[in-house]
Amino acid sequence: MPHRMRFMNTFIDNLTMEEALKEIERLIKEDACSFVVTPNVDHIVQIEKGGVLSEAYKAADLILCDGKPLIWISKYYGNPIKEKISGSDLFPEICRMAAEKGYTMYFLGAAEGIAAKAAEVLKQKYKGLKVVGTYSPPYGFEKDQAEIERIIDRIHEAKPDILIFGLGTPKQEQFILNYRDKLNVPVSLGLGASFDFVAGNVKRAPKWMSDHGLEWLFRITQDPKRMAKRYLLDDIKILSLVRKYKKQMKENS
Repeated sequence: MPHRMRFMNTFIDNLTMEEALKEIERLIKEDACSFVVTPNVDHIVQIEKGGVLSEAYKAADLILCDGKPLIWISKYYGNPIKEKISGSDLFPEICRMAAEKGYTMYFLGAAEGIAAKAAEVLKQKYKGLKVVGTYSPPYGFEKDQAEIERIIDRIHEAKPDILIFGLGTPKQEQFILNYRDKLNVPVSLGLGASFDFVAGNVKRAPKWMSDHGLEWLFRITQDPKRMAKRYLLDDIKILSLVRKYKKQMKENS
């Protein structure tokens, strides 16, 4: 792909939001069980360990940059990424496109009732939006083959053009990687907490914080028990990875 660039331990499709939406529409029309991922700092740190997230990224059809820090790193490397395309910003834009073009959507994930509430909010906002199903699978469903088969059957019955997962990373990427051919949906996207944000279950950081790369700080204040470890202990590893891949770039130039 002409817009795909090497970035640290993965690739990034260097696109604006508008260009990303055109690519997603192209994948819908191609109808080849494609899937989209949105890397952030946490993903880059996890990919470095190998395992399922690394495998998912190798197989992804579209990789969109989710996070200001990755934009800053790309500028430091001298190959700037055009735009931050966070999953929570991309989600409503896909819904707007789907409403305008008549594509159908299915929402899978989040706690009981949250995906359904998100669907109602979005249908109010985007007239004509067709959400052909929502489902919140029970905790631990990924270890229950009968439940996985039920999910696949639900999605087959609904026949969506676009399937949005809100299961969190790496669970959503692993599910798409393992079952995308069985799901038989033109495009699947793992968008984390997007249903929670739309439904009002979790507050998003104010725009000025997102624009200045401070979303992590806001999320720690909202859920310190879970988020403090992720942002303050795990994601700090990005600094050594920045140095590692800068050194590799110098050696290869």
